[in-house]
Amino acid sequence: MRAVVQRATRAQVRVADEVVGELTGAGLVVLVGVTPGDGPAQVEHLARKVAELRILRDERSAVDVGAGVLVISQFTLYADTRKGRRPTWNQAAPGSVAEPLVDAFVEALRTRGLPVSTGRFGADMQVELVNDGPVTILLESVPD
Repeated sequence: MRAVVQRATRAQVRVADEVVGELTGAGLVVLVGVTPGDGPAQVEHLARKVAELRILRDERSAVDVGAGVLVISQFTLYADTRKGRRPTWNQAAPGSVAEPLVDAFVEALRTRGLPVSTGRFGADMQVELVNDGPVTILLESVPD
């Protein structure tokens, strides 16, 4: 699994002009991608890392302050751009594999007491956020 974590002061995700998820105060926006071979161990590792990552103000974590998290599935995190000008998506897991793992990631964050909002899996989404800092971190939890 791979995640881009952004510290944000606010964010929202829309599908067809409807807000389906939002972050109304300081917190994290997490774009998460899944690759074949990912499973529960990667979900748990990535959720723990995101929840405990000390990137909020005063070197605090989302768990420390109960910060909100907006999670958005993002298969394009596994784009392969090594050849040519057109990315391939061979390293991204198909939806039937990725969606349950993204859902499990969201639940793992909620289990840690975090308020989590989401985008809509597989939808054409418009994401708007104010990156605070800016702070943007790339995390990876590789398959066993």
